[in-house]
Amino acid sequence: MATRQPVPPTSSLPPLARLVTYSTAQITEAIDNLRSIYCPPALATLPRPKALPKHLVHDTSVPDSGYASAEGEDESDDECDEEDASFDIDILRSDTFEREFAIRWLTGFAGRSDMWVYSETSEEEADARAAVVDTAASLLATFAGEYEEEALTRTFSFPTSPESSGAVHVELNDAPLLSHDHTSVGLQSWGSSIRLTERMCVDPGAFELSLVRSTKPGLRILELGAGTGLLSIAAAKLLAASASTHSPVEIVATDFHPSVLDNLRENVSTNFPCPFTCPIHVLPLDWQSPVYEGALASRFDVILAADVIYHPEHARWIKACVERLLTEDARGVFWLIIPLRPTGRHAGMSDTVEAVFPRASEVQDKELAILHIDEITKQGGVGRADEGGYKLYKIGWA
Repeated sequence: MATRQPVPPTSSLPPLARLVTYSTAQITEAIDNLRSIYCPPALATLPRPKALPKHLVHDTSVPDSGYASAEGEDESDDECDEEDASFDIDILRSDTFEREFAIRWLTGFAGRSDMWVYSETSEEEADARAAVVDTAASLLATFAGEYEEEALTRTFSFPTSPESSGAVHVELNDAPLLSHDHTSVGLQSWGSSIRLTERMCVDPGAFELSLVRSTKPGLRILELGAGTGLLSIAAAKLLAASASTHSPVEIVATDFHPSVLDNLRENVSTNFPCPFTCPIHVLPLDWQSPVYEGALASRFDVILAADVIYHPEHARWIKACVERLLTEDARGVFWLIIPLRPTGRHAGMSDTVEAVFPRASEVQDKELAILHIDEITKQGGVGRADEGGYKLYKIGWA
């Protein structure tokens, strides 16, 4: 049987708008095809994932990219043999339009890859998809040559309460995708943090972020899984607008991933260029094996966290950290917001939160408990496609 010749990217790449409907094998085949065109033969074959269980939700038919019909890709081997004689891969490889189309598709795939990976409940298949994403990122890097992928700068402007003037402006760097590490999700700004920041800015007093209304002489704020640092930076700017000389503020933004921490420090420096006036400290914190020293040795009045539950164990680890770090004053509050994902690998993560944090009405002794739950609707253009809304938990000592 003759080796199947490469197919032009415009005829083989599936539409990104329907990315979640394509199986691991289908996307692997599409990227295999690109590698056979644009990479040396020794590197042209992407390792196939292990045999995976079939899912009824997947369409196992040949994908129609919108540029060519499925029937066009199912020609007989005899017909392929006839075309081999006249086919010249160098002509296809040098086609500028096809090359640019492939680059645009890979760029879009990288931006939506988390949605595709996390749309699967099978951990084995999700891991296989993550490997495909890494390969696609490496292929995209080969097009860039010696030039590094540029970061994306995002500027947010959040309206404040009616009695306040102006708005809270935050400039964030969303670092480029790490081709060697798909786990560095904190390099991006997520919908959960954006929606919580909106609420904080409209009513800072409700979140203890107004020193005018706060009765505490000093305020210590901690952010868990800070990512790009949106919550910490917005909180610092809100407090700066109402601060007085006798009301010191200390904010500690934490994360685990080294690359995320580097990007977080850059974002803090961008928004507070004068280090002497910056109230934010950036520190590493591993929830599973936390080290409570330095700024993390003392308790905090307010703890913030957005979109930090990706595994059933995360809620338990976070509860242990909050028990150790939240002030035992009844006014200490832990604000946790998580997205509601009805399907996929991370569906039902809110259940893990409510499994480890009891309701305040159920508590007999002093214990961290859910004081209130607020459901927030999804806003157009904010958050991932698999997010159906958000749950905001107010947790404190009950």
